[in-house]
This record gives sequence, C-alpha cells and structure tokens, in this order.
Amino acid sequence: MGSAAQSIDTIWVLVCTILVILMQAGFTCLESGMVRAKNSINVAVKNVMDFCVAGLGFWLVGFGLMFGASAAGFFGLSGFAFQSGAANASAGMAWVMVFFFFQLAFCSTATTIVAGAVAERMSFRGYLITAAVLSMAIYPVFGHWAWGGILAGEAAGWLELRGFIDFAGSTVVHSIGGWIALAAILVMGARIGRFGPDGGRIEPHDMPMATLGMFLLWIGWFGFNGGSTLALDASVPFILVHTMLAAAAGGFAATGLSWFTRGLPDVQQTLNGILAGLVAITANCHIVDTSAAVLIGAIGGIVCYLASHLLERLEIDDAVDAVPVHLAAGIWGTLAVAIFGDVSLFPHGHTRFEQFLVQAQGVAAAGLFAFSVAYVVLRLVNRFYPLRVSAEAERVGLNIAEHGASSALLDVLGAMEGQAARGDFSKPLRVEPFTEAGEIATRYNLVLDKFNREVNERERTANQLRDARDVAELANASKSQFLANMSHELRTPLNAIIGFSEVMNGELFGPIENERYKDYVVDIHKSSSHLLSLINDILDLSKIEADRYELYEEELDVVDVMASCERMMRHRAEEAGIDLGVTVEQNLPLLNADKRALRQILLNLVSNAVKFTPKGGHIELAAFMEPDERMAFRVSDTGIGMAKADIPTALEPFRQIGKDSNVYSTEGTGLGLPLTRALARMHGATLVIDSEPGRGTTITVRMPYARVLPRATARLAG
Repeated sequence: MGSAAQSIDTIWVLVCTILVILMQAGFTCLESGMVRAKNSINVAVKNVMDFCVAGLGFWLVGFGLMFGASAAGFFGLSGFAFQSGAANASAGMAWVMVFFFFQLAFCSTATTIVAGAVAERMSFRGYLITAAVLSMAIYPVFGHWAWGGILAGEAAGWLELRGFIDFAGSTVVHSIGGWIALAAILVMGARIGRFGPDGGRIEPHDMPMATLGMFLLWIGWFGFNGGSTLALDASVPFILVHTMLAAAAGGFAATGLSWFTRGLPDVQQTLNGILAGLVAITANCHIVDTSAAVLIGAIGGIVCYLASHLLERLEIDDAVDAVPVHLAAGIWGTLAVAIFGDVSLFPHGHTRFEQFLVQAQGVAAAGLFAFSVAYVVLRLVNRFYPLRVSAEAERVGLNIAEHGASSALLDVLGAMEGQAARGDFSKPLRVEPFTEAGEIATRYNLVLDKFNREVNERERTANQLRDARDVAELANASKSQFLANMSHELRTPLNAIIGFSEVMNGELFGPIENERYKDYVVDIHKSSSHLLSLINDILDLSKIEADRYELYEEELDVVDVMASCERMMRHRAEEAGIDLGVTVEQNLPLLNADKRALRQILLNLVSNAVKFTPKGGHIELAAFMEPDERMAFRVSDTGIGMAKADIPTALEPFRQIGKDSNVYSTEGTGLGLPLTRALARMHGATLVIDSEPGRGTTITVRMPYARVLPRATARLAG
C-alpha cells in the first residue's frame, strides 16, 4: 500500500471513528429523553462514564484480549496496556493506533447499550461494574472469536476460522450489548409501577430529545459501517447507501405496523424501527444488494416491534427497548448474511445453508457466552453490592438520589408532590422566571389561588351548616326530652283509666244498669288503649331519633318469634273477618337481633295489613332465606293498596293515606310504618314496599348477611 493511499485510509478511519464516537451523544440524547425527567441526568452521566470506563478498560485489557496473539482462537495474549509515543512512531504503529481508536469506539457503543435498558433503577456503582465487565471481558473475548485476526490480516478466532461473517458488528457489538442488558434486567426486575394490577407504560419525558438522539445515531452509523472497511475503497458508497435505506425501511415498517395494530403511529416504535434497521444491516451491508438491504431493514423493524411486545407480555422491563433493537434485530441481521448475501463472497466456498449454520452458530455462541457470564457475574455482585437502588430512591428519582442533582422542572414537581403528601396547599410555589418550569409554577399557583378561595368559601358554608345543625340537634333533643317526659306523665293516668274501665266493664262492684254506660266504658277502654299505644310509639320513635334507643341483641329462633306474632294477631284478624297465614321456611338459621324490636316490626306490619284489608281478604306473614343468604320477612295482603306516589307519605309520622292524608282515625297511630322502618334500619336491614291500588301491598324486610348465624334446626310454624 502506497503512503498516499495509506494516508487516505487513515484519514477515512479517523473520520469514521469520530462519527462512531458521535453515537455516544446520540445514545445520551435518546436514552435520557426516553426516561422520566427525574432520571434523565443519571442516564446522561452513565453514558459519559461508560465511555470513560470502556476507554480505559479496553486499553488496559480489552484490546489485548480481542486482537492479541491468539490462544487457540479463544482470546488474545498480547497487547495489554500497550505503550506508544510520537517520538518513536512508525507507519505500522500509527495504523495500530488508528485501529485501536476505531475499535475502542465500537467497545464503548456495546457498553452504552446497557445504560438505556436498565435505566431508572440501576445504581451508579452497579452500572460502572457492569460496564467494566462488558468492556474488559465479555465484549473483547467474543470479539476475538469473530474478529481476532482483522489487525493481523489473517483469521485467528475460532468463529472467524469457520467463516463467520459479521461485517460491522450486528452480533459482536449489538447482540453482545443486548444479551448483557437482558441479563441485567432479569437480575434487577422491573421498575416500580411498570407491571402489576396498577402498572402501565411509563411515558418518556422528552420525545424531541430522543428523536435528536436517533438522528445522531443514524449519522454516526455511517462511520460505524463505512469505517469497517478500514479503507476508503469502492465498496464504501454501496455500504453507506445500504445503511441509509435499511434504516428508512425499518422506520417505515415499524410505523406502519404500530399504526395498523394500535390505530395510531407510535413515535417510540418509529425511532426503534429505524435503529433496528441500522442494527440489522450492520452485519451484511457489504455483501447484499440494494433491494435486499431494504428488505433486511424492514424485517428488522418488524422483528424489533414483535420483540418489544414479547418482553411486555413476559413482564420484562426494558426502559428504552434496547433488547428488541440491539439483540433481536442483531440476531436477524447476522442470519440475514446467509439468506441475502452474495454466495460468491462467502468464505470457504460455503453454500447458503452451510453459511446459515455458521451464522447460527455464532449467534448461539454469543448468547450462551455473553448472557451466561453476565447473569452469573451480576448475580454474584448483587449479593454483596446490590445493583438496584432502593424503592425510595426510585420514587424520588436517581438524579437526586444518586447525584444530588436536580432541575427547575424537578424542583417544581417535587414541590407539588410535597404539597400533595402534606395536604397543605396554602403556600404558592417559587417561580423561576423565564423558564418552562417557571411557567408551569405560575399556572399552578393560579390553580392554587382558585382552589384556596373555593376551600375558604366551603369552610365558611360548612361552619354555617354546623351551626344550623347544632341548633337543630338542640331543638330535637329538647323535643325528644319533652316527649319522653310527657309520655311518662301520661302513662300513669292512662293505665289507671284503662284499669278502671276494665273493672267497670267486668261489673266487679255491681251491674251497670244503663246499657249506654256500658258502651261508654268500652269506648273509654278502647280510646285509652289506643292513646297508650300512641304514647309508646312516640316514645320509641323519639328515642331512636335521639340515638338513645338501645338494641338488646341475642340469638333468636325465628320460629318462636313468628309463633308469638301469630298468637297475638290471630284473634284480631278473625274479628276483622280476614284469613291470616303464617309460613316459615324449614331449617332457618338463628338470627342475631333484638327480640322485642323484631316482634314490634312484624306486629306493626301485620296490624297495618289488617287495618287496610277488607273483610274476606287474606294476609300472609312469611320468613325465608334469600338466594344471597340473607334472611327476609314478608307481609303481603289483598287490601286496598296505595299508589307509588303515596308510599313516601305513608312513611311519615302521623300521616295516613285516605281522602285526607292528614287525618287519621282511632284505628291507627300513623306511626306504625315510620317506627318499623326506624327499627329495621337500626338492625341494618332494608324495608321495601311494593303496592298497587286495589291489589294489595307487600312489604319485605331483609336482614343483613352479618346477622345470620350458623344454621340451626328450625320448626315449621303451624
């Protein structure tokens, strides 16, 4: 090679190296844009540090392992931490420096793939360890297998000797980085909130930044593939065109697929499709024709899209889809060498099938070696130095937790979260002028001001309502106390009147000569009994309203309660010429309730039914279990019924349905239904009224499930 030609090649490779290093900036923009704002600084500085770690590690160990004198094709044995200087430079040594510089850029690219996949949960220390293992051991060892003889110009690695083709590193760079990223993800697990019942997709905070990163990577890829010729020869233009078209096809295919499946073109999938097309063409860009390059890129975008959905279904959390882009598309691109490559350019005169087996062997070797070593090493490291940050650090964000770094936007978001946690929205946020965060804070403060005004107004209204409630409660308490006192004062003379009327009616002190006096005595007894019943109902209802009515709960055999009610109401029903039927479902369980209150509920309902059922009618009292295991009581009659609009009136104290609903007769107190509903509510029961004028009324009381006790043998009421 002439000196002029060598100089041109040197310049070309150096220019391509700078383009490859530009990919570091692309990865930084892409990955920091794809994550949440609270982790963007952490992701950016990890991209900076992995370049530092890869640079030093590749010089100290990696370059020697990858391109040193081969040990049976498995790793190099020379060239570690080499020394050189301009004073004793030679053309040969200068070329070694150019080659080292170019390969160092490749090593850093493989390393930085991991940063995006493990973003938002891997500690800074853990990432530096991972970057060191990748750049100083896994990447250079496999690189020796596939590329070990490039510098010397003669095949050295065992895969290389078998004819394995990976022109610019679909497997060596991208799949190796992807395998290690997958191992790290599995060791650490998913981000908080990504999966699970309340989990969901975590949206990127800055897609324009991510898009800029994608363009920087696209531009850098021309150096990645173009520089892999190591010479500015006639193949370079074809390689660059193939690179360009494959990327475009990958982006177009991923966009179309997401548009078809989701109804909208997904921006992240578009970016990933472009990168997947670039990864796929990297292994074969020098050996395929233009149409094949387009097809390879398009399939790469589709493979990436499908792999992304597979990871999601398996609940494997890759923050930026690094594994689908670099691993899945890298595998495809490596296999595509045998499918679409020019057979005449295959080493050792392989057929397509033979070359495919060699390519598959390289893919399998990469996966077995890179994933296994990375998984075992990271597992061991994780036992002594946890790779994942704490849950609190993940919640706060790695910018602050790992570096004490923040931003105006994060400060605003942190202040908002602090107010939400404390429940104190009285103070406005600090406004940073002339920034987007300041604009957000200004708008938020306007909302706070409006919110606080509304809160103050509601507090004033609430205070007024509390005052009104206190006055009403005091009046209600006074009313209840008055009614209780009056009820007590009235009971004594009423009981006396009832007693005297019974004595007179029984003619214990001699006969009553005038029959009209006997009628008067009966009326006095009847009216006094009604008045006493009214007073008792008033007292019970007043106690309930004043929250002074106490339930004396016990385990009740419903059969006994039903039988007691039947005995008390049978005579009255017969006097009214009404048929009374009582049915109790067999084997009813016990019921936890107040016996007196339950009996009062049933007596009130049956009494009402008797009052409003004409002679010759029928009343049915039933106890049974509902399908949902609640116990229910039902009283149905063939009485006069009432319209639905009148039901609320019937539930008001001292109101009865008739020609004049404000008039009630001595046949009722007007308190039966209101008291029944109040007693039912105290038990947590529901009361449902179904009535139709001329057809009768059915009232059902359903006890809550919690009051039903283990089933006991019950008797059938006769």
